Amino acid sequence: MFIASSALIVGIVALIWGADKFVVGSAGAARNLGVSPIVIGLTVVSIGTSAPEIIVSINAALNNAGELAVGNALGSNIANIGLVLGVTALVSPLPVSRQILREESPVLILITGLAGLCLYDGFLNRLESILLALMIVPLIVLVIKYKNTSDTTLSEEDEAIPKIESITAAKWFFIGLIFLLLGAEITVLGAKAIAQYFGISELVIGLTVIALGTSLPELAASVVSALKGHHDIAVGNVFGSNLFNLMLVMSTAGAISPMQLDHGVFYRDYISMAALTFTLVFFVFLAVGGKGKNKSQGLISRPFGAVFLLGYIAYYAILWLSFNTG
Repeated sequence: MFIASSALIVGIVALIWGADKFVVGSAGAARNLGVSPIVIGLTVVSIGTSAPEIIVSINAALNNAGELAVGNALGSNIANIGLVLGVTALVSPLPVSRQILREESPVLILITGLAGLCLYDGFLNRLESILLALMIVPLIVLVIKYKNTSDTTLSEEDEAIPKIESITAAKWFFIGLIFLLLGAEITVLGAKAIAQYFGISELVIGLTVIALGTSLPELAASVVSALKGHHDIAVGNVFGSNLFNLMLVMSTAGAISPMQLDHGVFYRDYISMAALTFTLVFFVFLAVGGKGKNKSQGLISRPFGAVFLLGYIAYYAILWLSFNTG
């Protein structure tokens, strides 16, 4: 048990560190090759920051642990809204732009709905997984088209891309990739061993330990940024991360290894994630578009953050009850 727990911790740490270096290397290399900062931000950086979940998903599917990958995707989305936004908003109210309500919110609702259709029958097949993953292509094209009309966005994206030499970029790219691959292998092996030891499903491990572990860096970064007053992109980051989790993390597992899912995946886990997602969109509407408002920016207030956090706690209470009574 000690070895399995240690392997899980080491694996998650390797995933997080590897993802950071992978993003630095790949984004720096893309910049040196003349790729647009907007394209880098929406592809290399966005996918790179979701790399731990994606690599774990691939590894889990290849090791006949597909439910672990699905649990990781749904659990990460629940943690991003309930824990990350909840705690961060309690520390300091979060600015949210009208752009998120007008553009990102409809897309998140659409993808969340499509993910529900994929999970509703209790079987995640290859075709629907591939179709869900392909949704990312028109999404990126549309966002790039919109962002190219904004000089300020281009400037912000450009500042966020690391300026490093090509050799250094290549070094960090390969080091990061190696740590991602090794970290994923160790994480999945540790998770499977823990699940077998306690007699619980790999789904539960994905929903809890791995989802929380891969969300902790985002939580720490968001809280520190909030304390320093640099938290204006927290809500947008959660929207992006949750979209990638559904379109890439969950769908990758289904595309590699179609799987029969536990009854609770849809009726407990997906419904909880969807409820938090729709609550987030509703709160964004109240912040920038409700009660006759028509302003460019609003706030996710502390009461809203408390609702997110309570929802997160309630979900884990339901998960605990279903495990102990089922």
